[in-house]
Amino acid sequence: MPTLIDLRRRIQSIRNSQQVTQAMKTVATARYKKAHRLVVERRPFWHTFPELAVSLTRMLNLPEHPYLHVRRERKILVVVITSDKGLCGSFNSNLLTTASTFLEQKKAASEILVIPVGKKAVNHFKRSEFRVEKHYFERVDKRIPEISDELSRYLEYQFIFQKLDAVYVLYNEFRSILGPRITLSRLLPVVSDSGELSATYLEPDWQPEANRVVDYLLKFYLKNQLQHFLFESQAAEQASRMMAMENATKNAEELISDLVLLLNKIRQASITKELLEIQTAVEAIRQQGV
Repeated sequence: MPTLIDLRRRIQSIRNSQQVTQAMKTVATARYKKAHRLVVERRPFWHTFPELAVSLTRMLNLPEHPYLHVRRERKILVVVITSDKGLCGSFNSNLLTTASTFLEQKKAASEILVIPVGKKAVNHFKRSEFRVEKHYFERVDKRIPEISDELSRYLEYQFIFQKLDAVYVLYNEFRSILGPRITLSRLLPVVSDSGELSATYLEPDWQPEANRVVDYLLKFYLKNQLQHFLFESQAAEQASRMMAMENATKNAEELISDLVLLLNKIRQASITKELLEIQTAVEAIRQQGV
Protein backbone atom coordinates (compact mmCIF):
# COMPACT_ATOMS: atom_id res chain seq x y z
CA MET A 1 0.00 0.00 0.00
CA PRO A 2 1.43 3.45 -0.88
CA THR A 3 2.39 5.80 1.90
CA LEU A 4 0.73 9.16 2.50
CA ILE A 5 3.73 11.10 1.20
CA ASP A 6 3.77 9.05 -2.01
CA LEU A 7 0.07 9.73 -2.60
CA ARG A 8 0.45 13.46 -1.92
CA ARG A 9 3.33 13.65 -4.39
CA ARG A 10 1.34 11.76 -7.01
CA ILE A 11 -1.71 14.00 -6.55
CA GLN A 12 0.46 17.12 -6.91
CA SER A 13 2.07 15.69 -10.05
CA ILE A 14 -1.33 15.02 -11.62
CA ARG A 15 -2.52 18.52 -10.70
CA ASN A 16 0.51 19.97 -12.47
CA SER A 17 -0.27 17.88 -15.54
CA GLN A 18 -3.89 19.00 -15.37
CA GLN A 19 -2.79 22.63 -15.45
CA VAL A 20 -0.73 21.89 -18.57
CA THR A 21 -3.60 20.15 -20.36
CA GLN A 22 -5.95 22.99 -19.44
CA ALA A 23 -3.50 25.53 -20.86
CA MET A 24 -3.06 23.47 -24.04
CA LYS A 25 -6.84 23.29 -24.44
CA THR A 26 -7.05 27.08 -24.18
CA VAL A 27 -4.37 27.54 -26.84
CA ALA A 28 -5.97 24.95 -29.13
CA THR A 29 -9.36 26.64 -28.74
CA ALA A 30 -7.97 30.00 -29.85
CA ARG A 31 -6.22 28.44 -32.85
CA TYR A 32 -9.30 26.41 -33.71
CA LYS A 33 -11.50 29.51 -33.85
CA LYS A 34 -9.11 31.20 -36.26
CA ALA A 35 -8.74 28.14 -38.51
CA HIS A 36 -12.48 27.45 -38.43
CA ARG A 37 -13.26 30.98 -39.58
CA LEU A 38 -10.91 30.66 -42.57
CA VAL A 39 -12.38 27.29 -43.55
CA VAL A 40 -16.02 28.38 -43.31
CA GLU A 41 -15.42 31.61 -45.25
CA ARG A 42 -13.61 29.93 -48.16
CA ARG A 43 -15.28 26.53 -48.33
CA PRO A 44 -18.01 27.54 -50.86
CA PHE A 45 -15.37 28.63 -53.38
CA TRP A 46 -13.17 25.60 -52.78
CA HIS A 47 -16.03 23.14 -53.25
CA THR A 48 -17.66 24.69 -56.33
CA PHE A 49 -14.69 25.90 -58.37
CA PRO A 50 -13.72 22.56 -60.07
CA GLU A 51 -17.21 22.25 -61.57
CA LEU A 52 -17.16 25.90 -62.62
CA ALA A 53 -13.78 25.59 -64.37
CA VAL A 54 -14.69 22.41 -66.26
CA SER A 55 -18.10 23.77 -67.26
CA LEU A 56 -16.64 27.04 -68.47
CA THR A 57 -14.06 25.25 -70.61
CA ARG A 58 -16.71 23.06 -72.24
CA MET A 59 -19.16 25.89 -72.87
CA LEU A 60 -16.52 27.98 -74.61
CA ASN A 61 -15.46 25.02 -76.77
CA LEU A 62 -11.85 25.64 -75.82
CA PRO A 63 -9.06 23.12 -76.46
CA GLU A 64 -8.77 20.78 -73.52
CA HIS A 65 -6.56 22.30 -70.86
CA PRO A 66 -3.69 20.06 -69.63
CA TYR A 67 -5.19 20.13 -66.12
CA LEU A 68 -8.36 18.48 -67.46
CA HIS A 69 -6.65 15.65 -69.32
CA VAL A 70 -7.65 12.30 -67.78
CA ARG A 71 -5.29 9.45 -68.60
CA ARG A 72 -4.48 5.99 -67.32
CA GLU A 73 -2.92 6.13 -63.85
CA ARG A 74 0.45 4.52 -64.42
CA LYS A 75 2.21 6.86 -62.02
CA ILE A 76 0.44 8.69 -59.23
CA LEU A 77 1.47 10.99 -56.42
CA VAL A 78 -0.27 11.12 -53.05
CA VAL A 79 0.02 14.12 -50.73
CA VAL A 80 -0.61 13.02 -47.12
CA ILE A 81 -1.31 15.85 -44.66
CA THR A 82 -0.89 15.26 -40.91
CA SER A 83 0.12 17.45 -37.97
CA ASP A 84 3.59 18.33 -36.77
CA LYS A 85 2.71 17.63 -33.15
CA GLY A 86 0.86 14.94 -31.26
CA LEU A 87 -1.55 15.16 -28.32
CA CYS A 88 -4.54 15.32 -30.66
CA GLY A 89 -6.15 11.93 -30.14
CA SER A 90 -6.43 9.62 -33.13
CA PHE A 91 -6.10 12.50 -35.62
CA ASN A 92 -2.86 11.21 -37.17
CA SER A 93 -3.10 7.46 -36.57
CA ASN A 94 -6.46 7.05 -38.34
CA LEU A 95 -5.28 9.08 -41.33
CA LEU A 96 -2.03 7.17 -41.69
CA THR A 97 -3.88 3.86 -41.47
CA THR A 98 -6.18 4.99 -44.28
CA ALA A 99 -3.19 6.18 -46.31
CA SER A 100 -1.46 2.81 -45.97
CA THR A 101 -4.61 0.98 -47.09
CA PHE A 102 -5.07 3.25 -50.13
CA LEU A 103 -1.43 2.99 -51.20
CA GLU A 104 -1.48 -0.81 -50.89
CA GLN A 105 -4.53 -0.91 -53.16
CA LYS A 106 -2.93 1.35 -55.76
CA LYS A 107 0.59 -0.08 -55.88
CA ALA A 108 -0.45 -3.18 -57.88
CA ALA A 109 -1.43 -1.09 -60.91
CA SER A 110 0.54 2.15 -60.45
CA GLU A 111 3.92 3.47 -59.43
CA ILE A 112 3.46 5.39 -56.18
CA LEU A 113 5.15 8.61 -55.09
CA VAL A 114 4.41 10.28 -51.76
CA ILE A 115 4.73 13.84 -50.47
CA PRO A 116 4.19 13.85 -46.68
CA VAL A 117 3.20 17.14 -45.05
CA GLY A 118 3.64 17.32 -41.29
CA LYS A 119 6.22 15.66 -39.07
CA LYS A 120 3.99 12.69 -38.23
CA ALA A 121 3.59 11.82 -41.92
CA VAL A 122 7.29 12.37 -42.62
CA ASN A 123 8.32 10.00 -39.81
CA HIS A 124 5.76 7.43 -40.93
CA PHE A 125 6.88 7.30 -44.56
CA LYS A 126 10.56 7.16 -43.63
CA ARG A 127 9.87 3.58 -42.63
CA SER A 128 7.64 2.71 -45.58
CA GLU A 129 8.45 1.17 -48.95
CA PHE A 130 7.04 4.09 -50.92
CA ARG A 131 9.31 6.70 -52.44
CA VAL A 132 9.13 10.13 -50.81
CA GLU A 133 9.44 12.80 -53.50
CA LYS A 134 9.42 15.86 -51.23
CA HIS A 135 8.40 16.57 -47.66
CA TYR A 136 7.29 19.51 -45.57
CA PHE A 137 7.36 19.77 -41.79
CA GLU A 138 8.17 22.21 -38.97
CA ARG A 139 5.71 25.10 -38.57
CA VAL A 140 3.46 24.00 -41.41
CA ASP A 141 0.59 26.09 -39.99
CA LYS A 142 2.70 29.25 -40.41
CA ARG A 143 3.87 28.36 -43.94
CA ILE A 144 0.64 27.40 -45.69
CA PRO A 145 0.86 30.05 -48.48
CA GLU A 146 4.54 29.23 -49.06
CA ILE A 147 3.99 25.47 -49.13
CA SER A 148 0.92 25.65 -51.39
CA ASP A 149 2.72 27.96 -53.85
CA GLU A 150 5.83 25.77 -54.09
CA LEU A 151 3.86 22.54 -54.23
CA SER A 152 1.42 23.81 -56.89
CA ARG A 153 4.31 24.81 -59.19
CA TYR A 154 5.94 21.43 -58.71
CA LEU A 155 2.74 19.48 -59.37
CA GLU A 156 1.92 21.62 -62.40
CA TYR A 157 5.28 20.85 -64.00
CA GLN A 158 5.09 17.14 -63.21
CA PHE A 159 1.52 16.75 -64.50
CA ILE A 160 1.77 18.85 -67.65
CA PHE A 161 4.91 17.04 -68.79
CA GLN A 162 3.17 13.71 -68.03
CA LYS A 163 5.61 12.67 -65.34
CA LEU A 164 2.52 12.08 -63.22
CA ASP A 165 -0.87 10.80 -64.33
CA ALA A 166 -2.85 11.76 -61.22
CA VAL A 167 -2.41 13.59 -57.93
CA TYR A 168 -4.37 12.66 -54.81
CA VAL A 169 -4.53 14.47 -51.48
CA LEU A 170 -5.42 12.66 -48.25
CA TYR A 171 -6.27 14.89 -45.30
CA ASN A 172 -8.58 15.35 -42.33
CA GLU A 173 -11.54 17.49 -43.31
CA PHE A 174 -13.10 19.47 -40.49
CA ARG A 175 -16.71 18.42 -39.86
CA SER A 176 -17.27 19.16 -36.16
CA ILE A 177 -15.32 19.41 -32.93
CA LEU A 178 -16.35 15.82 -32.16
CA GLY A 179 -14.13 14.46 -34.92
CA PRO A 180 -12.79 15.09 -38.44
CA ARG A 181 -13.63 13.17 -41.60
CA ILE A 182 -10.76 11.52 -43.46
CA THR A 183 -11.05 12.72 -47.06
CA LEU A 184 -9.33 11.53 -50.23
CA SER A 185 -9.53 14.06 -53.04
CA ARG A 186 -8.16 13.86 -56.58
CA LEU A 187 -6.46 17.17 -57.20
CA LEU A 188 -5.29 16.50 -60.77
CA PRO A 189 -6.74 16.03 -63.28
CA VAL A 190 -9.51 18.52 -62.48
CA VAL A 191 -12.87 16.81 -62.98
CA SER A 192 -16.51 17.75 -62.54
CA ASP A 193 -19.40 15.43 -61.79
CA SER A 194 -22.05 17.23 -63.80
CA GLY A 195 -20.09 19.43 -66.16
CA GLU A 196 -22.96 21.95 -66.22
CA LEU A 197 -23.45 25.31 -64.58
CA SER A 198 -26.49 25.66 -62.37
CA ALA A 199 -27.08 29.27 -63.40
CA THR A 200 -28.03 30.57 -66.84
CA TYR A 201 -24.90 31.09 -68.90
CA LEU A 202 -24.40 34.43 -70.69
CA GLU A 203 -21.66 34.90 -73.27
CA PRO A 204 -19.28 37.53 -71.86
CA ASP A 205 -16.85 39.79 -73.65
CA TRP A 206 -13.52 38.22 -72.69
CA GLN A 207 -10.62 40.51 -71.91
CA PRO A 208 -8.09 39.01 -72.45
CA GLU A 209 -9.14 36.04 -74.57
CA ALA A 210 -11.06 33.18 -72.99
CA ASN A 211 -8.31 30.54 -73.07
CA ARG A 212 -5.94 32.80 -71.11
CA VAL A 213 -8.62 33.46 -68.50
CA VAL A 214 -9.36 29.74 -68.09
CA ASP A 215 -5.64 28.96 -67.85
CA TYR A 216 -5.24 31.56 -65.10
CA LEU A 217 -8.30 30.28 -63.24
CA LEU A 218 -7.11 26.67 -63.29
CA LYS A 219 -3.65 27.60 -62.02
CA PHE A 220 -5.30 29.76 -59.37
CA TYR A 221 -7.49 26.79 -58.46
CA LEU A 222 -4.53 24.42 -58.04
CA LYS A 223 -2.70 26.70 -55.61
CA ASN A 224 -5.78 27.63 -53.61
CA GLN A 225 -7.12 24.08 -53.46
CA LEU A 226 -3.87 23.02 -51.79
CA GLN A 227 -4.36 25.85 -49.31
CA HIS A 228 -7.88 24.56 -48.73
CA PHE A 229 -6.64 21.08 -47.83
CA LEU A 230 -4.03 22.51 -45.45
CA PHE A 231 -6.50 24.86 -43.75
CA GLU A 232 -9.06 22.06 -43.39
CA SER A 233 -6.39 19.88 -41.78
CA GLN A 234 -5.38 22.69 -39.42
CA ALA A 235 -8.96 23.28 -38.27
CA ALA A 236 -9.51 19.56 -37.76
CA GLU A 237 -6.20 19.21 -35.89
CA GLN A 238 -6.94 22.02 -33.45
CA ALA A 239 -10.47 20.71 -32.85
CA SER A 240 -9.08 17.23 -32.16
CA ARG A 241 -6.39 18.62 -29.83
CA MET A 242 -8.97 20.74 -28.01
CA MET A 243 -11.17 17.69 -27.37
CA ALA A 244 -8.19 15.51 -26.44
CA MET A 245 -6.96 18.05 -23.87
CA GLU A 246 -10.47 18.47 -22.48
CA ASN A 247 -10.75 14.70 -22.02
CA ALA A 248 -7.27 14.60 -20.46
CA THR A 249 -8.25 17.36 -18.03
CA LYS A 250 -11.42 15.48 -17.03
CA ASN A 251 -9.51 12.22 -16.62
CA ALA A 252 -6.96 13.97 -14.42
CA GLU A 253 -9.75 15.37 -12.25
CA GLU A 254 -11.28 11.92 -11.86
CA LEU A 255 -7.90 10.40 -11.03
CA ILE A 256 -7.24 13.10 -8.44
CA SER A 257 -10.64 12.41 -6.82
CA ASP A 258 -9.86 8.69 -6.62
CA LEU A 259 -6.42 9.34 -5.13
CA VAL A 260 -7.79 11.84 -2.60
CA LEU A 261 -10.38 9.26 -1.56
CA LEU A 262 -7.64 6.64 -1.17
CA LEU A 263 -5.50 9.15 0.76
CA ASN A 264 -8.36 9.86 3.16
CA LYS A 265 -9.00 6.14 3.66
CA ILE A 266 -5.33 5.46 4.42
CA ARG A 267 -5.16 8.46 6.77
CA GLN A 268 -8.35 7.39 8.53
CA ALA A 269 -7.00 3.86 8.88
CA SER A 270 -3.76 5.26 10.29
CA ILE A 271 -5.61 7.41 12.82
CA THR A 272 -7.81 4.49 13.84
CA LYS A 273 -4.74 2.31 14.28
CA GLU A 274 -3.04 4.94 16.46
CA LEU A 275 -6.17 5.31 18.61
CA LEU A 276 -6.34 1.56 19.06
CA GLU A 277 -2.69 1.47 20.07
CA ILE A 278 -3.25 4.28 22.60
CA GLN A 279 -6.34 2.57 23.99
CA THR A 280 -4.45 -0.71 24.24
CA ALA A 281 -1.57 1.02 26.09
CA VAL A 282 -3.95 2.74 28.48
CA GLU A 283 -5.70 -0.53 29.20
CA ALA A 284 -2.36 -2.26 29.82
CA ILE A 285 -1.25 0.46 32.28
CA ARG A 286 -4.56 0.25 34.08
CA GLN A 287 -4.24 -3.51 34.49
CA GLN A 288 -0.69 -3.15 35.80
CA GLY A 289 -1.90 -0.60 38.36
CA VAL A 290 -4.53 -2.95 39.57
